[in-house]
Amino acid sequence: MEKANTKSALKFVKTASQSAVSWSSNSRSMASQKTSPKSPKEHTRPQDFKLHTQQRALKRAMFNYEVATKLYIIQQQKKQEERIQKMIEDEEIRLLRKEMVPRAQLMPFFDRPFYPQRSNRPLTVPKEPSFLMRGKCSTIVCSSGLYHFQQSQAH
Repeated sequence: MEKANTKSALKFVKTASQSAVSWSSNSRSMASQKTSPKSPKEHTRPQDFKLHTQQRALKRAMFNYEVATKLYIIQQQKKQEERIQKMIEDEEIRLLRKEMVPRAQLMPFFDRPFYPQRSNRPLTVPKEPSFLMRGKCSTIVCSSGLYHFQQSQAH
């Protein structure tokens, strides 16, 4: 019994779908008759478009070549400067070594002994430091406390 119901349901679905397809094709043909005149519509063809990828790739390759060339030139200049600097330093070291050769000191003349002479400058007279300051009183704050000092007035 159930099989008979399912078969009839399938027939109904098939006929409904076929009628829907025929109805939609009829509506399309009617809509196309209303909108387009009797002349057949020409198919539009897309125009050829030109992408700039090849040109951009060529420009990028040229740019990369210029950058690489510039970096190579800078690198060569740095190497040349380093070589020159090294040559200068080697020459300086060579001259320093030549000058630093230890040489013996001359023998003192024992036939003329050295006699120190007395200086012509007067002797220094010691002076006792003066810690008392006279004049204005100023306050200085230290970590151990508060101290009062008097400043001497210079006239």
